Amino acid sequence: MARQVEIIGKSGNLYRYTALEEDRILPPAGANYIICKPASGKGVDILYAGETDSLARLAWRDQLAQARDQYGDDADVLTRLNVRSAVRVAEQEDVIEEHQPPMNREARA
Repeated sequence: MARQVEIIGKSGNLYRYTALEEDRILPPAGANYIICKPASGKGVDILYAGETDSLARLAWRDQLAQARDQYGDDADVLTRLNVRSAVRVAEQEDVIEEHQPPMNREARA
């Protein structure tokens, strides 16, 4: 998977996400994250869009494990640091509206 991936939201905004290196020490900073897998062709298929007030808390690990169980071991995490909570939530909603990730739909059902 590419080191950086641009994700478009319903608003037309582009968000640049970076592949997460799981063995790296993660910052205790707010972030948006995408659970995805490589798309046929270019880009990624978004499975889940989330946000957290601390990337270091590893809240994304449960969604990643579930994605790997359901969609295969090539599921991965992309992150984008975003300190302000209101900005993170707005970005998450923008991405969800555009891509309709299946795991977000399941979580809301």
